[in-house]
This record gives sequence, structure tokens and C-alpha cells, in this order.
Amino acid sequence: MTHNAPALALTIAGSEATGGAGAQADLKTFQELGVFGIVNLTCIVSFDPKDNWNHRFVPVEQQVIADQLEATLAAYGANSGAPTTLDTVKLGMMGSPATISTVETALKAAAFKNVVLDPVLICKGQEPGHALDTDQALKAQLLPLATFVTPNHFEAESLSGMSINNVEDLKEAARKIHAISGAAVLAKGGVRLEGEDAVDVFFDGQTMEVLTAPKVGEVAVSGAGCSLAAAVTAELAKGATPLEAARTAKAFVTEGIKNRVVSGAPFTALWQGSMCA
Repeated sequence: MTHNAPALALTIAGSEATGGAGAQADLKTFQELGVFGIVNLTCIVSFDPKDNWNHRFVPVEQQVIADQLEATLAAYGANSGAPTTLDTVKLGMMGSPATISTVETALKAAAFKNVVLDPVLICKGQEPGHALDTDQALKAQLLPLATFVTPNHFEAESLSGMSINNVEDLKEAARKIHAISGAAVLAKGGVRLEGEDAVDVFFDGQTMEVLTAPKVGEVAVSGAGCSLAAAVTAELAKGATPLEAARTAKAFVTEGIKNRVVSGAPFTALWQGSMCA
């Protein structure tokens, strides 16, 4: 009997208690796309319904993060002896400069083939100075290690240093982010740009492609960015090209937004299972 082992993907990210985003969204996306998912947690985020649903942010201790990474790489890394090895990782919310340094050390030692960076630059509820320090550390230490970057509208403006008001701006921002990182870029306009379509731009230094789908409402859906980056990660783990991964991820997220989950929170959540339902 032939054993068809699944591709492996790791997400280094935060837990989001309502299940719509973060590591929970990543794992569900990996599973739906046929990839064995592994999570190493960096922090725990619980929205606070008594404080306008802002983040309550609790970091995981650095030694615990390092222990998780050590165990994961010993089990599945290049030197593990496993028949299927782990060469693809997604980076989500880090939460602190210390965590970024811990993760940077592990990434350099492991030499992943695919490093997908979802550059989470803002965590509501964090002290502003700490958030800025985290942003600067992410740009200096993790962005240079990325092979694929998936910034949202705000993050693309921050990384490119320019305002993004239309699709041409989004294209230029993608060019600038590629120039500073060397990574393939999927810059997300989403619902934030005017027009009937949710527009994202892919650029890898050679190919520029605009990915469009009709907007589903005018409000961002929780977990859309996490799931998009996770879908890219899953497809790269299976051997897709960056452009193929971007196209599949766009379709995956569009279906998840169409079938979003409504709760008592003032936001809806993407449903990762909608394509296979």
C-alpha cells in the first residue's frame, strides 16, 4: 500500500480566542488545502467586549517559543530524518521585538525554502511605543528573510512609504516592497480601494498581475488576511509557484468571505471550510 504523506507547513503566530483569525485560521486553512499544519504560538489575543473589542495581548515567554521551535524542527526539520520534511513557514503576529529575535534565530538555523511573512504591524491595545519598536524590528529582522510578503493596505503603505489610493498606487507599492525585500509580494487592496472589485496585486520582480473579485460588502472580515497568507503558505508547501499560490489564495479567501460567520462581536469571520462544503 502506497502512503501519500501530506506536505507540511508551520505557522508561527498568535492565538485569537474567537477562532476567526491568527493561528486558528492558519490551521483550518492548511487542513482545507490538504496540508499538515503545525502551530508554534507567539502570543494569546482575546478581544475585550467591555473595551470596544480591543485586543487583550499576552505574550508567550521567549523560552517557551524557543522550545516550540526546537521541538518542531527536531521532528520535521531538514535534519530530522523524517520522510517528509518541513521547508515552508508562515509568520503571523509576533507581538514584541524579543519574539522577533527568537524567531529570527530559528529561521536562520533552519533555512526554510519558503518564508511567508504576513507583516502584522499593529495590535490594537498595545502601548504605541512598544508597537513601533515591534514594527521596526519586523522590518529589520524578518522582512529580509521573507520569500513572500502579504501586506494589507495599511501595511503596504507602511512598508513602501507611500499613500495607496488606487490600483496604480498598489502596483507601485508592490514594486517598492519587492525592491526592499527581494520577496514576491501580494499587496492587498481588498475593500479599502474604491470600485466594485476587491483588488490585490502580485509582483515578484518580473510578473505583475492584478487579482480581482467582486466585493462582498464594504467591511473587512476577520481572518481574511491570515487566511490569505496561510493559503499561500499551503500552496507553496505543495509545490505551487508563487503566482499560482496567490491565485488560489485569492479564490479561497473570496469564498470564505462569501460564507462568513456572524457572531455577537461587531465583526464577521471568514469561514475556511466554504470551498469544500
